[in-house]
Amino acid sequence: MKGLFFKDCYQLYPLNCILFLIYEVVMSNTMHGVMFNAYPDSIGEKLADTVSLLERPEFKDVFSLFYILPTFFNSDLDRGFSIIDYDLNRDLVSEADLEALKQLNIRLKFDIVLNHLSVASPQFKDLLKKGSASEYKDFFINWNAFWEGHGEPNDEGVIIPKEAYLNKLFMRKAGLPILKVPFPDGTQQPYWNTFYQKVDYENKSYLGQMDVNARSSLVWDFYKETLQKLSAYGCKILRLDAFAYLHKEVGQSNFFNMPGTWDYLKRIKKLADTHDLTVLPEIHAEYGLNLHDEVAAEGYQIYDFFLPGLMIHTLETQNNGALLAWAREIIDKGYKTVNMLGCHDGIPVLDLKGKQVGDTYHKGLLEDEAIEEVMNVIMKRGGRVKNIYDASGNKLSYYQVNATFFSALGEDDKKMLLARAIQLFMPGIPQVWYLDLFAGKNDYEAADKAGKGGHKEINRTTLSMEAVEKGLETPVVLDQLKLLRLRNTSNAFSGTVQIHETPAHKIHIQWAHDGDVAQLQADLTTCDFSIDYSENGVHKVLSF
Repeated sequence: MKGLFFKDCYQLYPLNCILFLIYEVVMSNTMHGVMFNAYPDSIGEKLADTVSLLERPEFKDVFSLFYILPTFFNSDLDRGFSIIDYDLNRDLVSEADLEALKQLNIRLKFDIVLNHLSVASPQFKDLLKKGSASEYKDFFINWNAFWEGHGEPNDEGVIIPKEAYLNKLFMRKAGLPILKVPFPDGTQQPYWNTFYQKVDYENKSYLGQMDVNARSSLVWDFYKETLQKLSAYGCKILRLDAFAYLHKEVGQSNFFNMPGTWDYLKRIKKLADTHDLTVLPEIHAEYGLNLHDEVAAEGYQIYDFFLPGLMIHTLETQNNGALLAWAREIIDKGYKTVNMLGCHDGIPVLDLKGKQVGDTYHKGLLEDEAIEEVMNVIMKRGGRVKNIYDASGNKLSYYQVNATFFSALGEDDKKMLLARAIQLFMPGIPQVWYLDLFAGKNDYEAADKAGKGGHKEINRTTLSMEAVEKGLETPVVLDQLKLLRLRNTSNAFSGTVQIHETPAHKIHIQWAHDGDVAQLQADLTTCDFSIDYSENGVHKVLSF
């Protein structure tokens, strides 16, 4: 049947057929199945509780992969992304958990946080203890040493780069990206700190994610040692967190510098290849900047950070145009993607934008007005905004909106279920945030309790085992499990995908492989949908 399918397809749509074939060949060399996503303590109290959930009959054959967030390791800030070391966090994880996941045939995805380490890491602690005599003197980036000769010191002795350099820097927070740390000689030394810090100088306490110096051979020795550990834990997919910030050079933006970032990426991939790890670089940037396209063109998997915003836009406007245009681009260009609805972070909106590059404006996946409307909808439903800034603390742009995906959809069961179905029929590996699966609502108490910068906690509620039991009695959870099991087990999703022409308010996507077919037909105005599929030669239908 496969041969007949391509013969008939080629006669009718020769270019499209070739593109379907290319997508099948490319994807055949990557992992298939559905990926669960959670912290070790997102469910119950530790990873063993999540394992017990995955062992339940309701979860049989639902997931093939598990992205475990980095509180799996020892960390102290930013919910795991400020790594102390990559040893197991014994308060949450055990070797028995890893063996149980192996027995469930669930492969693992982990982060390596390339750009930074905690101030509590052994390397930074050695630097604090020994100062310039430390062997890790160049492991981190002394801000003043980096900018020496390229700016002037202020009253506090911190070098302010020349305006031409400063204006190019891509900032993730207001003010200079530094943290002042005490040295043995009594001085306060400014060290590069792109991301989070928590400082209480009165009580002589501070935390910070300190940027590492990738020009140091010791840093690469550390990466090599880390990949050996992750592989031993059962890692199959290696997410490169914040890798685009790693390469730093005077006169560049210090976000995806070229060609330096490419050189580092190739170097990491070479290390990963020795452990048979699939590399997944994390990039948050405007669609119009085309970084996703450049990374994909080099053969890497990419995150589909565009899907969450496009999904909300599609369901709210009841128009398939933008979403299906993106789906066709994935197919046409053979992107290998990992997609999602919700995640540990926010719902991306910056990613959807166009971008002025030189004299040319590259369009985004949505116009700015449509992006603003997506933001407004989520905000009206309780979401909170994260912005990006320049060195003077001026807001440059919105970055993401923090909300659970269920609340972003107005806590509408039918919309949640249709969103999940569309996600599962999109090209790529579907990643499922635990809270979305259980139709979690915005947790305002947690966000408020976390204080400044606590907006992300709105979508990180820890589910008790009692809450899980109640959830498994609700249709929105049980119906999602049916959809996920089909996506995880059907042979059709190992093959080719076709986007059928429909009116704007409908969606029709079909997958086929070796005689097995699965097709989704949905009405965006009613959120009703059905899935026709074959299983061992028997035709079946799921209606919702």
